[in-house]
Amino acid sequence: MRGIYATLLALSEIGFDSLYLDAQGIQHAKTSVEEEEDKEKRLKELYETVERERKCILYEGASGYVFGEGNPYSLVLFVGEAPGEEEDQQKRPFVGRAGRYLNQKLEEVGLKREEVYITNVVKSRPPGNRKPTPKEMQSCLPYLKKEVEIIKPRLIVCLGSTALEGILGKNLQVTKHRGQLFDYPYNRNIKVLLTYHPAYILRNPNAEREFVEDLKRAKQLLSTS
Repeated sequence: MRGIYATLLALSEIGFDSLYLDAQGIQHAKTSVEEEEDKEKRLKELYETVERERKCILYEGASGYVFGEGNPYSLVLFVGEAPGEEEDQQKRPFVGRAGRYLNQKLEEVGLKREEVYITNVVKSRPPGNRKPTPKEMQSCLPYLKKEVEIIKPRLIVCLGSTALEGILGKNLQVTKHRGQLFDYPYNRNIKVLLTYHPAYILRNPNAEREFVEDLKRAKQLLSTS
């Protein structure tokens, strides 16, 4: 609905005060509006399915699931690796030290936490905050793919190589490939940007400049796409 409203507003500003659609056009516009309005409901249903099916292997060793949150109409989707201890306790993604750092850097480049959508490859905390195994990731990946399908962002920002592996199925070294753009394999209209995980920056402050550059590029890509 937001996209249609923006289009109508732009047309009115250049002199169009009427818009005529044939029956097919009306049906297409109606379908688009319904799809937009349906995102929150579909995400809720997806997460209820995850809870019910319990196919994510890591669920057995954690205290439950931590699902994505934010604006389901966002043009950008941030994907991390897995919930940590604080995320596991609060049942919210990126609320620990790394999450607070990410919020700060997002605001610095003109993006607000509440305006974007944030999720993780796996939905439960791995023991000791270790990296999830390929088998653990595979058990959760169908749900991540469904999140992307529902939200339909223009850009996916992968926070770390594990996130990229979940999104693209490729294991690439983040220090060599950060800042690069990839096509999302299931929808070529969606671009994928790789950058560091905020936790990496907290351990390696010298990489902060590159991280901020990547966030600025993400903002720029959204404004020009």
